[in-house]
Parts: sequence; structure tokens; C-alpha cells
Amino acid sequence: MSDTTTTSNNATVTPFCLRCEYRKSPVGMDVTRPRLGWKLEQIDKKRRGCHQTAYEIEVASTLALLHDGSPDLWSTDKVQSDETIHIEYDGKPLQSRQSCFWRVRVWDEEDCVSPWSDPASWNMGLLEKSDWDAQWIEEKEPYQVKDDSDFPPAVSFRKEFSLDSPVRRATAYVTGLGTYEMFVNGSRVGDHVLAPEWTDYRARIQYQTFDVTDLVSQGANAIGAWVGMGWYMSTLMAFGRFAYGKDHRLLVRLEIELEDGSVETIITDDSWKSNHDGPIRLNGIYEGEDYDASLETPGWNQPEFDDSGWKQVKTAPLGEEALVWQPNEPIRVVEERRPISIINPAPGTYVFDLGQNMTGWCRMNVVGSAGQTIRVRFAEMLNDDGTIYTENLRGARCIFNYIPNEDGQVEFEPHFTYFGFRYVELTGLAEQPIQQSVLGRVIYSSSPDAGVLECSNAMLTQLAKNIHWTQRANMYSSPTDCPQRDERFGWMGDIQAFSQTSTFNMDMASFFTKWVKDVRDDQADDGRFPDFAPHPGDTNGAGWCGVPAWGDAGTVVPWRQYQNYGDTRMIEEHFESARRWVDYIHKANPDLIWREGRGNNYNDWLNGDTLIMDGWPTEGATVPPDVFATTFFAHSTQIVAQMAEVTGRQPEAEHYANLFENIKTAFNAAFVKPDGRIESDTQAAYALALHFDLLPDNIRPLAAQHMVDGLARYNGHMSTGIQSSHRMMLELVRTGHLDKAYELVLLTDFPSLGMMIENGATTIWERWDGYVKGRGFQNPGMNSFNHWAFGAIGEWMWRHIAGINPDDRHPGFKHFLIHPRPGGGLTWAKG
Repeated sequence: MSDTTTTSNNATVTPFCLRCEYRKSPVGMDVTRPRLGWKLEQIDKKRRGCHQTAYEIEVASTLALLHDGSPDLWSTDKVQSDETIHIEYDGKPLQSRQSCFWRVRVWDEEDCVSPWSDPASWNMGLLEKSDWDAQWIEEKEPYQVKDDSDFPPAVSFRKEFSLDSPVRRATAYVTGLGTYEMFVNGSRVGDHVLAPEWTDYRARIQYQTFDVTDLVSQGANAIGAWVGMGWYMSTLMAFGRFAYGKDHRLLVRLEIELEDGSVETIITDDSWKSNHDGPIRLNGIYEGEDYDASLETPGWNQPEFDDSGWKQVKTAPLGEEALVWQPNEPIRVVEERRPISIINPAPGTYVFDLGQNMTGWCRMNVVGSAGQTIRVRFAEMLNDDGTIYTENLRGARCIFNYIPNEDGQVEFEPHFTYFGFRYVELTGLAEQPIQQSVLGRVIYSSSPDAGVLECSNAMLTQLAKNIHWTQRANMYSSPTDCPQRDERFGWMGDIQAFSQTSTFNMDMASFFTKWVKDVRDDQADDGRFPDFAPHPGDTNGAGWCGVPAWGDAGTVVPWRQYQNYGDTRMIEEHFESARRWVDYIHKANPDLIWREGRGNNYNDWLNGDTLIMDGWPTEGATVPPDVFATTFFAHSTQIVAQMAEVTGRQPEAEHYANLFENIKTAFNAAFVKPDGRIESDTQAAYALALHFDLLPDNIRPLAAQHMVDGLARYNGHMSTGIQSSHRMMLELVRTGHLDKAYELVLLTDFPSLGMMIENGATTIWERWDGYVKGRGFQNPGMNSFNHWAFGAIGEWMWRHIAGINPDDRHPGFKHFLIHPRPGGGLTWAKG
């Protein structure tokens, strides 16, 4: 560690906000070469051109060694580099359960060195399956489901143990099949909700790591855990319930370092006991929850509880599925909201308005009667008579029933479900509630917010806010389409369209790190990507797989990760998967027009041909499937060529670049006329062909004019669906029609995003015509009021109102473009 530089007091920049694998001081990692990064703070705010020219990283096995300047794991010495992200650890090999402490200092443009940063840390998890030394436990005599309307209650597990010495440190490694809540000596472990979250449990199960030092003590101790149905057993759309399995399972390894130097290990084995007669009688992601407080057994998760009536568990060995750390931020309570009003639409019925369409649940504090069910129902909208609108929920049971065990004040909330809602209806109360009786608990994958966009137009500011809230509502470990009805699936087409908007709004790096693995887990053997990930079925079958624009999320989203975060590791790991998708399409369509192997063929979903309002064209908005599919075939091929270039695969880069050019030639020969008209003459066809650079330079302005002319046929409105609306907005600007783009985004009549806001929307709707004052609700079978696909227009807002644009030549915003394009009467914007 040598230093011939100027004193640190003169440094112009200093490092802070240290990250490891995108996370602040992560625990339980299984990445053996983790990547480190930091942010830079400029000390002299008035100076310009301050930047990092070199860095030095130290990593030690203890904090004391780090403070002493004696890093025993890794020291880089001074490295001449301006890189501040993805610095790969290259020290001593890391072991299971190892603690690592690190710090960094940097040199500025005048070779002045900063002080050392505050220390950060990471902890390794269980790198080998044998490290668990535990078994799955489940009920030996499980609840027998009677019929299709009957669901198994949550299962309780418990184990007591004793410690002879004070505790120095205790670490719990936990996962379940079903979702779990764990307790040590009666105290809840961690703040995760719905852990271990949704993966393809046949391939990969995430585990969580918790520091429980403060919960374990010398003497008698007890572990308790509830395991609910979760995604593992809940009714998953067309796949029914028990798609992955039907046995509630728990896996635990608790390691306790004692002050006397010894180590005690508590694992799940046949010494544990179980019980399914507890208070959580029904639960599920889509089933809501029923809780009977008369079945509570106080002290069940504490020492010295009489569990003589409980059953011994059955054990099962660890299977072929991988046990992996959770790289994404956990689902947790992120915010709390109080209602803005309460109404009484019928005797004994009280409806609370939370003022915001959100996801999660509510904590109730009301007066009930023993044995009398308090029913809580959740909805996004109200009927005209003030009652809650629930037709659009389809088969989802958005209900939480609570049965008090005594008269008086009760406080309660669910455990193993969630709801999409703005309105909460309470019935079965002993006394009239007050507005403060309900507390909204906003719950989603807790990726940090990254940006807020505001401008002089109040409607556009609200639109940006609505998009952001819609994103939060649909981040439940996978990027879901909606949070309320019996679906809530990681539809790939929706996030493919929305992915760039999502990264402007929130830090999506670790979320996508997890989810792209879900996509790979469920890729079919022939290269088809699933329509949604995780996929509960068999993707090697014929259903729900291989669809244009949906499967293409398997190339687009990883590429977005590279563009926005400079993540070459993801591109490296995902390249073969992405190329197999393109090769699948090519093999099925050697003439390079994607006609064969298109699965369910959703096309440009929810385009103008689906509108049912009077006075609107009933046809003429749908892109021919061959045209639509081929544009995405070309786009994915171009991305794969770029992935190959980035990862140094030059032969593959040339191969896929040539394939892209050949697809482009075939597309123009098949569908494009000399006057620039594309088959179908739809707004969407022009938007997609322009956006994916499929047209010769001399044809582009002609096609752009046809696109503008298409607006007139829809009374100056969009006829586009979820895959082309935001792309048309982007192409209007790129082809010199900024005024038309502003005209569209500022519309407040039907169909427009502004019309949603005029009708009270606080999130983005699935349908342009979801609700219209005076006409009511449309198509309850497909009418979500919290659906992010049309919110992809946020990308246009960020790029052209705020003016923030990533530069693909310098990914990770190492260089980026600030180019706001004012219009539509805007006088200011900030983002």
C-alpha cells in the first residue's frame, strides 16, 4: 500500500454509498466474486470537472484489521481507473459464512487522494448444499383437503433448545415452500414479507439470512414458524392450485456462536413439531386470508410452551433444486397511508378511501364481538352508489376475515396474501369505526426510488406519479401485470415494453438480476422463452410460450440492464439463452418472416380495435401478425449481435449482425411499398418499423408521415396497443413531429392517459376505456386499474420532458445526454 500523492485534505471528491452486488452490506451471498461499487461526492461544489482517476480497495475478515490498515483478504493498491461500479473482487477465495469488511479511497483529477470511506461489509451464505446439514420438514399428518373449495390452513412449526453460555452472534438461514414468517422467542425475525418469494421452485429456491443475535439468549429458547400457501400452493391462473406442490415445508439452519467460543447449530430435523389447528385457517396469494383468533395459542413460539398436542414432523432430504441467496431487495412494508375519507353506503357497511391505488393490505383497529366475523374487502374502484366495485377481480378472493375471540378493541392484519386496492370495505363491526381505524400498509419489492419527474403541467406531473405508483404495485419479486385479480403473473410482454421506464423510476438492478434468472429457468429446451416468468407449467409443452414481443423480453430486459447499469456479467451469463431464442425463431422461419411458432400470438395487445366506445373505428388498428412478429425477430437479433460484441464474441457478433440485415431486407421486400406504406397502414406498424430501424433512410420520412396521417383517422388519438404506444411517441420526436407527441400526451378525452386521470386514476389502467364517467365500467373480465404496460410512455416523458437519455456507447450512465425538448406549453420541468 504505497502513496506518493498529495494530502487527502485537498481531494475534490470522496467515495460514499458503498455497494456490493447492487446492495448495501448484503448478507447470505453466494456470489464468490462479488462486484463492488460506490458513488462520488464532490467536496467543492463550485468547482467543475472533478472526477476520479484512481482507486484503492481494501477487504479484511474483521473490522479491526480493516481499521488497522491490515487487509488480509484483498488489497488492490492504487489502480489507475475512473470506474466506480462492477469492480470484481479478486482476493482470497471466499468461504461459506465468511464476513468481509471493505473500504475504498479515490484519487481525483489532480492526483489528490480522498480519505478512506466509511467501512461497508458483505457476508457469505451457504455456498454448498451440504453446508445446510438440515432437512426439509413438513407435516407427518397434513390437513386433508376435502374439495375444490377447501384450502389447507397455515402450518405452525416449533423447536425448543437451550444454551449454556451468553451469545456472541447468531445467524439464521431460512427458506420455505409456501411463504413463511419465523419467530425466535416470540419475536418476528426480519421484515421480509411473503418470503422466500416466487421462483420456479423446481429449479431454484431463494433463502434468506438474518442476524438474530439480539433474539437468542442464554438458557431456554424457542423457534416458531408459520408457513402459508404462497405461490407454491395458491391457485395460479390456468394452472390451478398446488402447481408446484402441496406440502408446507420449512428449512432452517441457526448458527450460534457463544461467548465461551463454542458453536451451537439448530437445524430442521425430526425433533421439530407441527400443528395445522392454528388461527390462520385460509390463506393464499389469490385466496385472501381467514383468521380465527379463538384458535390462537399464546406462547406457541416461545420457550416452555406445552406442545404435547402437536405432532412430530416428517423430514425430506434436500432435492435437486438449487438453494440460492436472494439478490433482490425483499418484499416489505415500504410506506403507510391513512384514509382520506370514510362513507357509509349501507347500514353496517363502511368504505374507506386510501386516496391512492396501491398494493399490500391494511392494519385494522376496530371494535368487534367475540365470534362475529369482521369482513374486510378490497377494491380499486367504487360503483356509483358508493359500494365497492369487485367484478374485475374475477376469481380472486380479495377478502380478509377476522373472528375476534372476545368483545372489544381488536387490532389485526393478514400475513400471507396481498391485495391491489384503493378502497377498503368493513362489515361485522360492533361499533362504528373512525377514519383512523384503518392503516394502509404499502408493500412491494423494496427497490429504491431513483427518480421523480415533475413539470409545469399538473396533469403530466400526475401522470408521472401514476406511472411510478403502478410500478411499485407490480413489483412482487417478479414484474407482474396487475396486483388485484386472479392473475398477478410476470407477463414478459408488459415488462419488455416498460423496462426502460422502470429504470428511470427505480433502481431495478438487483430486481432484474433475480428475475432474468427466472426467465432462464423456464426457457424451453428448443429456445422458446415463456410468456411469463416464473412459469408454473411445462414450457416444453405447447402452451404459454414462444410469443412475439413477450418472449423478446428475454433479450430486451438483459440489454436494458447493460444499458442502464453497465452490467456485462448479466450479458455474459445470459448470452447463450438469448441466442437460443433467436435461433429458435430462425429455425422455424428460414425465409426470415416470422410466421411459424408464435404461440398464443397476442400481437399489439389492447390496440384501438378493442375499444368499444361509440364513434370509434371498429377495425384498422391491428398490425398483421407477420409484420408485428418480424419486427421483434429483427430487434432481438440486433440485441444478440450487440451482446456478442460487448462480450467479445466476434464471430457471433458478425453472424447476428448479418442476420439482422437479412431480416431487414426480407421485411422491406414483404411488407414495405416504395411510397413508404407498410402493410396494414397502421400507426403501430410504422412505430415498430421506425423504432427498430427496419426501414431504409429514404423510406423513413415517408413512413413517419403515414404514421402521422394515421392519427387523423383516429380523431387525433392513438390506435396503438401496449407494444407500440410509447414507441410511436419516441418516433414522433425522432422524425421531427414533436408537436404531435405533445398533442397526444396532453389529451384528456377518450382514449388517452389524461382521460384516465380525468376519471380519477391514481395509477395506469389496463384499458383505455376501463371506466368512463356516464358510461361506467368496461369488460370486467379484463379491466385492471393498475397495469403498467401503457405506462411505458414514461420513457418518452423522461427522455424528452426531463431530457435524460442513456448513451449506449458508454453504458451505466458513464456518459449520458441531457436534451429536454419543451413543447405543449410547458414552462419548466425537473427530474
